[in-house]
Amino acid sequence: MSSIQAIIIIAVVILIIVVIAAMLLTNRKQLREIEVVDAALNEIENMHLENAIERLDKMDLAGESLTTLNTWRKSYVEASTKKLPKVQKLIEEAANENTSYKLFKSRKNIKQAQEIIKPTLEDARNTKAVFTELLESNKENQIRYDALIKVYRELRKSVLAGSFEYGDAIDQIEDQLASMERDFEEAKNLSSQGDHVEAKRVLSKIRMSLGALQKRLPKIKEAYHQLAVVFQDQLKELSNVYKKMISEKYYITDIDVLARIKEIHDEIDQACKLLAETKVEDLDQANKKISGEIDQLYDVLAKEYKARPFVEKNQNKMLTLIAHQQAASKKLVEKLQHIDESYELTHGELEKSKELEQEVNNMNRQYTVDTQSIADGKGVYSAIQDSWLQMLDRLREIDQEQAKMSTDVDGLYDSENVANDSIKRFKQEVSLVYRRLERRNLPGNPDSFVQMYTLVVNEIGHVSDELSQVRINMEKISSELIQISDDVERLKREADDIINSANLVELTMQYSNKYADKDTMKQAQKRALQLFDEFNYKEALDIIATALEKAEPGSYQRLENAYYSEQKNE
Repeated sequence: MSSIQAIIIIAVVILIIVVIAAMLLTNRKQLREIEVVDAALNEIENMHLENAIERLDKMDLAGESLTTLNTWRKSYVEASTKKLPKVQKLIEEAANENTSYKLFKSRKNIKQAQEIIKPTLEDARNTKAVFTELLESNKENQIRYDALIKVYRELRKSVLAGSFEYGDAIDQIEDQLASMERDFEEAKNLSSQGDHVEAKRVLSKIRMSLGALQKRLPKIKEAYHQLAVVFQDQLKELSNVYKKMISEKYYITDIDVLARIKEIHDEIDQACKLLAETKVEDLDQANKKISGEIDQLYDVLAKEYKARPFVEKNQNKMLTLIAHQQAASKKLVEKLQHIDESYELTHGELEKSKELEQEVNNMNRQYTVDTQSIADGKGVYSAIQDSWLQMLDRLREIDQEQAKMSTDVDGLYDSENVANDSIKRFKQEVSLVYRRLERRNLPGNPDSFVQMYTLVVNEIGHVSDELSQVRINMEKISSELIQISDDVERLKREADDIINSANLVELTMQYSNKYADKDTMKQAQKRALQLFDEFNYKEALDIIATALEKAEPGSYQRLENAYYSEQKNE
């Protein structure tokens, strides 16, 4: 046997094995599927739906219950007489064919059986559920009926016993109770006739109506209590309190209280119509609105009632404070008028003081109006309280403003004395500077110093003239004195620079004689002397110091240090 033949034989054997294995697997798979279909048949058979139908027939169902029974009975009969026998036949054939390994035929029968059994099983299960519900509906309905009728009777008893607590709503409530009574009778009749499905629907309707009424009754009771008792008592109280307050000379302008009470009574009448119609949500909103309006009336009366003690307690105090501030305002105006004769009041103090005096006088006039209104019984205490509280705050502010203004102008006298003393001191300091330069016996003074000296002397003279005027501006003078002080200090520094430069020129000239034989030094000395005679002391110092530094580096710095050290010690 050749190798090719051997391979072919092996391949054939393997193929046979694979085919046999596939057939075995398919056989087992289809066997399991047959068992599943058979289990479904058994499940439907074990439901014993025919027994349930027999029991239901004995219940003499009617109406919707009977219609439901007939619908599902038809479904069951069709399944039991046609579908299930066909499925049974298909799986028996499939089982035989599967055993004989007629796998394709078996597969076809199994598939047909599966297509029939799946919806049939689902229908059977639904049918069982419906039959079970029908069988138990009578019992369940009776339990529901008993529970609901008990609640209904207790509720009706409670409503009738306390009918006065619901006001005009009692008619609607009794109508709803009567409607439920009729529903109970209908449910009872339907059950006795065997229409348990319809009876269940009616009982569900009763349950919802009963639950809704149970929730609404407390709200209706509370709303009626507010309308008939709470609001009426409050409006009566408001009316009595208001009339008493008027007799005690309270005066209210914000609102016409009695007219507002009448309007609220009208709103209560409208709310009572909502009550009669048992419109609970609308009634709740109406009552909230009425309650808020009544609270507003209470607030108005309470505001006036609380304000009166404050007004009565502070009436004399207000008079004292206003009178005191009037006197202080008048005194300040007179003081400023007197000061204005001698000083210029540059910040409008006099005008401001007159404005404040007028403001206080206006307060006094308003106070007079308020007290007269109180005496006439037409004083609105809350408005007067607000007005007086504002007055008190403003009087404190005015008092502080006037005190500051008085303190500020009081300083004008001191400022004038300080200014005169400053002018005397500046004159002395300038005179000392000038005499100091004269004692130095210099050829003359530089133009810059002369100009600065002249400026300072003129400034001092100008301010001195201003201080001698009948009416002076101290603010302007104070500013000018600051400038003079700066200029005097500059003049002093200028004089110091002149004297120090002149002294250093002489010292440097003397020291430079060591190098007088040098032409550059001779020329520098000649030029420095020329500038010195022309009063250019700083430039003369620069010329000779530069020449000396070239001849002997560091020598001028030593001379300068020694000179300032000696000046410091002196």
